[in-house]
Amino acid sequence: MAATAGRKLGMAVLGWGVAFLLFFPILWMFLVSFKTESEAILPGLFFTPTTQSYAQVLDRADYLNFALNSVVISVGGTVLALAFAIPAAYVMSFHPGKRTRGTLLWMLSTKMLPPVGVLVPIYLIFRQLNLLDSRTGMIIIYALMNLPIIVWMLFTFFKEVPKEILEAGRMDGAGTADEVRHILLPLTLPGIASTGLLSLILCWNEAFWSLNLTTSTAAPLTAFIASFSSPQGLFFAKLSAASTMAVAPILIFGWLSQKQLVQGLTFGAVK
Repeated sequence: MAATAGRKLGMAVLGWGVAFLLFFPILWMFLVSFKTESEAILPGLFFTPTTQSYAQVLDRADYLNFALNSVVISVGGTVLALAFAIPAAYVMSFHPGKRTRGTLLWMLSTKMLPPVGVLVPIYLIFRQLNLLDSRTGMIIIYALMNLPIIVWMLFTFFKEVPKEILEAGRMDGAGTADEVRHILLPLTLPGIASTGLLSLILCWNEAFWSLNLTTSTAAPLTAFIASFSSPQGLFFAKLSAASTMAVAPILIFGWLSQKQLVQGLTFGAVK
């Protein structure tokens, strides 16, 4: 009995320790954002808080415009990716071919390619199509960036649905569109929701494409953070304030939706 209690206590301490290590960089960034630039380079935990860095950040850049771009691009990229991924995952799950598994593996393998390896051709294509520094262009690139992961996740969720349910719908006269809309989507809604939430988080945090394909008009919050790095050096207090303002919305959103995210990711785990 005592051994079991000690083991539980040890696991709890270990869990809290790992959680603290993961959360500590965010906490440190938050604390530094309330320091002056001279205090920011010092590792002290005791200081007089000031909102000077936040005021300077807001004076220098239009935060609301960057935030609006992040919302539009992230939501648009997620919706567009789901619009392509749901039909693709449906076909691969219920009408697989000889190369379905190979196609899935090939799609996932594209995530292993460094983005810089395809930067030049994508930049040239976007320039030719007048998509540089545009919300439309960023929505397209974000959707393509997350499409392999979304297809894989939806494929896994759809495979959990018994084929007999869909066959019963066909016997009642349901077409493919009705089958997907009235049977498959309601049954897998938790999985689709968690997939959309994960895609939204990935889009929000993406920095490489936003820094290389935008300048001002469609620049999201990742570009807003990078704007406080200059040849004169890093202004740690302002950089921390900008970073806190950029990550706060998605942190709050993730905290509020964590229950739905966990439920969706464990969808079908228990029969």
